[in-house]
Amino acid sequence: MSLAFKNYLFLKKYLTTLMNTLPINFLETVYAEQKEISLHGKWITFNDIRTLFSKYESKFVVSQIGTSEENRPIMQLKIGNGAKKILLWSQMHGNESTGTRALFDLFNSMLNSSDDELSGIIEKCTLVFIPMLNPDGAQAYTRVNANSVDLNRDAVDRVAKESILLRSILENFNPQFCFNLHDQRTIFSVEGTKNPATISFLAPSEEITRGLTKGRIETMNVIVSMNKMLQNVIPNFVGRYTDEFYPTATGDNFQKLGYNTVLIESGHYPNDYDREESRKYTFFSILQGIYHIANTSNFDSYDEYFKIPNNDKIFFDIIHRYPDSKNDIAFQYEDRIIGGKFVSKLKKVDENSLKSKTGHFEIVFESNKS
Repeated sequence: MSLAFKNYLFLKKYLTTLMNTLPINFLETVYAEQKEISLHGKWITFNDIRTLFSKYESKFVVSQIGTSEENRPIMQLKIGNGAKKILLWSQMHGNESTGTRALFDLFNSMLNSSDDELSGIIEKCTLVFIPMLNPDGAQAYTRVNANSVDLNRDAVDRVAKESILLRSILENFNPQFCFNLHDQRTIFSVEGTKNPATISFLAPSEEITRGLTKGRIETMNVIVSMNKMLQNVIPNFVGRYTDEFYPTATGDNFQKLGYNTVLIESGHYPNDYDREESRKYTFFSILQGIYHIANTSNFDSYDEYFKIPNNDKIFFDIIHRYPDSKNDIAFQYEDRIIGGKFVSKLKKVDENSLKSKTGHFEIVFESNKS
């Protein structure tokens, strides 16, 4: 192969990627105009979204597809008739709502916007959304469902009603791509930086050797497009999860079954404990991801995926610093529902040494504690 032809192929690949990257000013404008302002804060329950579904019925097919263990409705929205099928779900863990809020921002965008970028997605794709898979966990603000089952570790046994339902939707819809939306803790950072991991991605492994299968490569290709966009707005705030194989995890099993599954973990952004900034970047990521899928015919390019820095763990929410570092103390917020209200309380963390750790907030004392 001649050098000129190699350069041609490189330029062609670069321009294709560039053309499939949404402009930041477009994303900022759409988000500002279409953000679902009725949803705010980390505790989002089914009652908070119950009344929103009716406004989407003019453009989406809105249906109740099942119920939770405690018989709360599980809803689905469907839009488009294109050949490319994409399945997205959120709040598999009830206390992880950033993706849910971002999805309703996306629903508003698809409902109200006439932009070519959005109409093109609807023409080329069929999208199915389950915005709250675990409404019981959402109500209780717990990771698990009403029977203390972690739905993200129930892909094999499927003892939970919600897990059975998700698998049924997956097999009946037969998507080419899936988006599995989660939240990650404030402890996570971007390797090699002092930045929190505001968004982290993963193309799950299909087996213990972590082989680069065709499906994983296609998943990585979509993640590369989302990272490329995010680096234009929050450079060095994007991380990548390690890809060890989890035999009972949803993403790993769906990927293994041939359904390319993109994991998006929404994380902390400076001074953003309500996750409103990370909500915006989650919205950006989802829209970029589905736009890329809609407008891409070849998903073979993946090298840039491994250039996304790994997630690291350098953060605590608050650190008290003393002249003698042996006396330093770290604290993490614990979120709970107490008396029907969302409460965040600080809890001391046992940590031998905090020299290599960073606090999102640090208080420096002039003298050692007595």
